[in-house]
Amino acid sequence: MTSGAQRETVRGTARRTALVTGASSGIGRAVCQALLARGYRVLATSRTPEKIPEADRLPGAEYLALDLTDPASIEACAAAAGPVDVLVNNAGESQLAPLEELPMDALERLFQLNVFGAVRLTQLLLPGMRARRSGRVVMVGSMLASFPLAFRSSYVASKAAIKAFATASRRELSPFGVWLTTVEPGSINTGISDRRTRYLADDSPYTDAFRTVSAHLDRNEAAGIAAATVAATVLKAVEAPRPKPLYAVGSNAPLVFALRRLLSRRLAEGLVSRKHGLK
Repeated sequence: MTSGAQRETVRGTARRTALVTGASSGIGRAVCQALLARGYRVLATSRTPEKIPEADRLPGAEYLALDLTDPASIEACAAAAGPVDVLVNNAGESQLAPLEELPMDALERLFQLNVFGAVRLTQLLLPGMRARRSGRVVMVGSMLASFPLAFRSSYVASKAAIKAFATASRRELSPFGVWLTTVEPGSINTGISDRRTRYLADDSPYTDAFRTVSAHLDRNEAAGIAAATVAATVLKAVEAPRPKPLYAVGSNAPLVFALRRLLSRRLAEGLVSRKHGLK
């Protein structure tokens, strides 16, 4: 593995280094593929990269261990990576639960992974970007942060939080040539439905509505866009001279965001609920 402290060159020019979290599957893997195709040096992170089968490893990618729930692991990953030009905060957990029955330890784990870990990694890599007066940080969020849905409160809150960090910090860092942005995917066919954590009490009064939303989520994701489509949007954000604060992709994003501007918040929330089977 090439040392993270070394700056590789291609044809006499600096080769940009990108670090992508949650790179073993789904959006993260697709983003790594897109960046590799564009000539980036790609640092692909996974909790246990040694367990990724050789056949599943991306040729040209360098794998780093990263557990976003472990502060020491975050520090070690940043140190091993060395100078990074592009950070894509993609790793995260998808969660489904009634607010009343959501275990606090599950909520804390979700925020450590989806928010606090991503923010800490960003903090560690920003000084180098600022000093070089060039850098891109992309938070991979979710359209649910803009269109909240019942039983998704913890997940929606975590994705809204990372978007808020990126949006609020843009003006701090843009004078140094560092741009923060958020990419909000809609329904994506990545198999995330099988990995989603779900919490529901045995005698829950929310059972029927919970199961309805869960089934609609699974169905929408099975028919969703490919991870490669999201990766193309991430690449657009990375390579834009002045990235926009927000890029949305999938789930008819241009239409639904236009409708959101025209409709009242109450009506927009009602449409999202009905789309997922709730009255």
